[in-house]
Amino acid sequence: MREKGNIIICGVGGQGIILASEILSSVLLRAGFDVKQSEVHGMAQRGGSVLSHLRYGKKVYSPVIDPATADLILSFELLEALRHIGYLKDRGKIVVNTQQILPPSVAAGNEDYPPDPIAAMKKMGVSVFPLNALEIARELGEVRVVNTIMTGGLSCFLPMDENVYTEVIKERVKERFVDVNLRAFTRGREEMAKMLQGEKTG
Repeated sequence: MREKGNIIICGVGGQGIILASEILSSVLLRAGFDVKQSEVHGMAQRGGSVLSHLRYGKKVYSPVIDPATADLILSFELLEALRHIGYLKDRGKIVVNTQQILPPSVAAGNEDYPPDPIAAMKKMGVSVFPLNALEIARELGEVRVVNTIMTGGLSCFLPMDENVYTEVIKERVKERFVDVNLRAFTRGREEMAKMLQGEKTG
């Protein structure tokens, strides 16, 4: 993914998906890529399913990612990762927050939440990288930085230098939240680095 890539970003309204998508787009642009980002699809209000397409490369003509062509899925919620797995190409990777947010149909008792979405994805032969971003955010004292933690985790799979993310976060985030967002990004990146190192040594 050093020259081009397709990224699906998904989750639930209210999780900061739009900001994460904007930060990633800005970082890629600053790194010299042409970037096309779709508008967020779905119900962007709190609780609704949200989906964003992000493509980068030397020249990108369309923001739309076709099924089975995404290199990465960044999912802020477990069921949403499973719901959009059809976008992932062979040998693609999913970076997923382990948080579960019950959709209205499940909360109403009309449907069941899958018992183990991560196991289901692995059974399909997919490389899954789970982060307990909500727990990390609570440790940092700010639950609203889940999106930045997840962005930090995803950054381990992208070619840009960490400093570029730092610059963009400082510009995009309100000043009083810059410090906690920078710490959140670093924690997400560190946790993913540990996971990847464990895969190599395991």
